[in-house]
Amino acid sequence: MTILFDLDGTLIDSTEAILESFHHSFEFHNHHHYSDEAIKALIGHPLDVMYKELGIDERRVWDFVDTYKEHYRKISTEKTVLLEYAHEAIQEAGKIARLGVVTTKTGRYSRELLEYFGLMDAFEVLIGREDVTNPKPHAEPIHKAMGIMNCNSAECWMIGDTRLDIASAQSAGIKSVAVTSGYDKYEQLLTLTDNIEKNALDAVRYIAKAREK
Repeated sequence: MTILFDLDGTLIDSTEAILESFHHSFEFHNHHHYSDEAIKALIGHPLDVMYKELGIDERRVWDFVDTYKEHYRKISTEKTVLLEYAHEAIQEAGKIARLGVVTTKTGRYSRELLEYFGLMDAFEVLIGREDVTNPKPHAEPIHKAMGIMNCNSAECWMIGDTRLDIASAQSAGIKSVAVTSGYDKYEQLLTLTDNIEKNALDAVRYIAKAREK
């Protein structure tokens, strides 16, 4: 069995670092600031998509992205925390499955964060934004992880906190569990799946029970 985890909102909370980095980029480029709520509503999408959705001129998007990344890397570890039960979720998942991470976050920063928390060794594969052409909700990130791990779709699960995660899993033909520990609300997740748990640990336990049936 294989369990793939999303990162932001599923295992970690880097909201403070994300918001600060967005506002830093607005300040740096003398652009008006968008609200925290508007930014949070887009977390889970790639950075370039987030800036475009916020209204940044397409010709300037990558300048904002570069500024964001430069600042984010400086503050990410000190302003990111593990979500409650995340450590336990990884421990329990590792007893029943091989593990991977599939995120739209930059893979380089994702690895640094997981190494900082002492968790990277638990995962065989980490697929980040730079590893694919088409990020979630496309199936490509999950298919890439499955290809590297050589796993059977019938024995593969995705755990994530947004509709992007669930849609990606559905497109890839694997099972999924949504969690309400992150950015999409229960009602939003319910539009795509009935498999909804409070956090990653409950999601892992759901998968363990489903495996026994």
